[in-house]
Amino acid sequence: MARTSDASPRRPERVLVIEDDNTLNRLLVDQLTRLGYTARGVTSRADALAALPGFDPALIVLDMRLPDMNGLEFLPELAEQWPVIILTAYGSIAQAVEAVKAGASEYLVKPVSPQSLDLAVKRVLRTLELQRKADYWQSRASKSAAGPHIIGESPAINEVRRMISIVAEADTTVLVLGESGVGKELVAQAVHANSPRAKQHFVAIDCASLQETLFESELFGHERGAFTGADRRKEGLIEIADGGTVFLDEIGEISPTIQAKLLRVLETGRFRRLGGTRDLESDVRFVAATNRDLRAMASGQEFRNDLYYRLSPFEVHVPPLRERREDIPALAEFFLANRKFSRNIDKQFAPSAVKALTRYGWPGNIRELRNVVERAFLVSGRSARILADHISLPQNGDDGTDAISLNFDSESTLDELRDAYVEKLIDRHGGNRNELAERLGISERNVYRILARLKGEA
Repeated sequence: MARTSDASPRRPERVLVIEDDNTLNRLLVDQLTRLGYTARGVTSRADALAALPGFDPALIVLDMRLPDMNGLEFLPELAEQWPVIILTAYGSIAQAVEAVKAGASEYLVKPVSPQSLDLAVKRVLRTLELQRKADYWQSRASKSAAGPHIIGESPAINEVRRMISIVAEADTTVLVLGESGVGKELVAQAVHANSPRAKQHFVAIDCASLQETLFESELFGHERGAFTGADRRKEGLIEIADGGTVFLDEIGEISPTIQAKLLRVLETGRFRRLGGTRDLESDVRFVAATNRDLRAMASGQEFRNDLYYRLSPFEVHVPPLRERREDIPALAEFFLANRKFSRNIDKQFAPSAVKALTRYGWPGNIRELRNVVERAFLVSGRSARILADHISLPQNGDDGTDAISLNFDSESTLDELRDAYVEKLIDRHGGNRNELAERLGISERNVYRILARLKGEA
């Protein structure tokens, strides 16, 4: 008897009433239904065991006395998997304590008013939700402590894991190679997390995003007065990460001046702050990453040969997503799960959506996949499933499906995106309201209102 862990606001919470008195059973079910819950009543342990797998309640209301077993004896069996509210006509402190010890979440004495029943159910559901969130964050913390979670079981990604395990224990510089968006920083974090330096700082700097002076200041620090606006001394990332790891993302973008200074750090462990006159020391491990061919750049004198060889005693090649398509469903589910938790909405991918995701070429790799999944989550609205129609992919993408493509820029609002999507669906389904309602996960009345609004704006 396994219960579903994700509560969904799209349907009322389910409550199973186990009460041997048929009249009271029907009354409780009626009260719960009026309060907005989906309730079902059974009158015995045997009936309860038969109903539980298919009904999958969020909680159970259990009478203390049943025809085929005492409620207190049945309680521990239920409380292992469901929160239970004990209901009895024989209220006493001793019985309440006994019920709580046996696993009850709440204790109500007959006759039960709708208000007290509603409050008890809400308290139990709220506690359940808080526990679910606590379990989630504890799981996240455990994963963080053990290192970043690299998703997938393809031979290509298993080879990346193997390379990480080989190099993590060695205190050598690592060069991570791969296209933009493949997860190079995640690999760098995994190297750090599995190394003897794991308890020290991991700091990252994007070599392509800062101009030379600012980059030098971020990496090496600066003295007061080193440049306009430098009104106080600042420690650089190399100092901050002493004992830990510095990740240099897109290392191929740094200037010749920075290349020379970085080479000195790699060779001697010594550096100077910008504007400084004194050498400083820091014990750090460098992990660098690039989407460029550093070897060719070094051969063409675009990148220092000596720095290249200092950076690349050990290389980890991260494959593009198109070369590990079997990992796409797991990655998509991971991004969907994060979105589901943050919005407390339960959704699943339809097979057509998984097919669309798997067949597309993903030039933007994992970063693009994450964005597409998050967009599909929003576009699908209140629908319980994400369909191929909800997947927005470029017109010339290698998707091989009938997925709907949307063109919009970074300034587009969510309303504009939804309207564009609805208009695409109208074109595809010829304005069939029944089909549109199914695709959008809304009622036909709401479809009619949307159509009327769009017609009025035309």
